[in-house]
Amino acid sequence: MSLAQQSTDLFLVDTRNNLLGFKIFSGTAEKITENEFYDNQPKFINDLQLVFSSEDPSGNFDIIMYNWESEKFTNMTRTKNKSEFSPDLTNCGQYISAITVEEDSSQRLWLYPINLGEPELLYDDIQPVGYYGWHEDVAALFVIGEPNRLVFPYSRDDVHEIAVNTGRSVQKRPKKGEIVFLDKNNNIVADGKTTYELKAYDIEKRETTSLGLALGGAEDFCWVDKNTLLMGRGNDLYMRKVNKSIQWEKIATFSIPGYGNISRISISPDNKKLALTFEQLD
Repeated sequence: MSLAQQSTDLFLVDTRNNLLGFKIFSGTAEKITENEFYDNQPKFINDLQLVFSSEDPSGNFDIIMYNWESEKFTNMTRTKNKSEFSPDLTNCGQYISAITVEEDSSQRLWLYPINLGEPELLYDDIQPVGYYGWHEDVAALFVIGEPNRLVFPYSRDDVHEIAVNTGRSVQKRPKKGEIVFLDKNNNIVADGKTTYELKAYDIEKRETTSLGLALGGAEDFCWVDKNTLLMGRGNDLYMRKVNKSIQWEKIATFSIPGYGNISRISISPDNKKLALTFEQLD
């Protein structure tokens, strides 16, 4: 994980998901960060709060919690000699997890108590970790190397290799015992854009199946429900029902002066808010 990051900001958008389908109200997009540096990797931890990684002027990265009802920001970490990335909520709800770049440049998964107590190291023997995705109390870990590897630590002595050369987005499929990722071993060109296959790893069976192609030219994805995927490209958001269609449907376009290139996406548990990362354009 490079510390030289693109300048980005976070936006919140109103959404709706009911019997009529999923809808994004692009005109409601509201910028929640105001930083010339890096505010990225948003993740909802409940219906009112999200966490994200934020860079300060000294080049240090901390985890920030934001409550959009009170519009209050709270530092979950404030570490001068460490940087924290990719925050998420643990299954027990007591910790914010994050990839921490330590003083000696180690990259491992740490747990930061919600009550701001002392952090705890998880999987001390697995590194360097670039990204991860929770499945209940266990995290699938993207281990940086040649090639990168996606592993699932069933136990300390049983660290199972799911795949190699995978994408950075590692997401649990809702209401399924599956971890989903991009398989980058076979480049496919669709509509002039490089795309990759979405793969689902069954935790219990230890088997991997295909969910079809990801959106061409895109890297990050988000589940709305167990069958509905979102991906962004440029200023557009696309949706696909993995159980019904192989085609991606454009469902929203954002026209925000000075911003473009959607990357990270996160949706609130009640499906009423979407958090999007946009690049600051020159």
